[in-house]
Amino acid sequence: MEIIISLLSGVLGGNLAGGLLKKYSMGTLWNSVVGILGGGVGSYLLGLLGANFGSGSMDLAGILGMVAEGGVGGGALMAIIGVIKGMMNK
Repeated sequence: MEIIISLLSGVLGGNLAGGLLKKYSMGTLWNSVVGILGGGVGSYLLGLLGANFGSGSMDLAGILGMVAEGGVGGGALMAIIGVIKGMMNK
């Protein structure tokens, strides 16, 4: 269940970042795809670093932590890929 929450939060984070950073947006579909990847990878990496805010629990604090991890990971990866894509188009 934790991975599903992280992936869905990644979709939201990717699309939110795409909406805020229109210059780097890749459209809803690709923002969502990159957000899914970023949400999963972000949660995994934060877990490896010991900064796992979700801590694997399904209480309110754990769920909010998983949403934050996935959303930040999805938004960050979307922004990184958007910047790289923008640099390649020059």
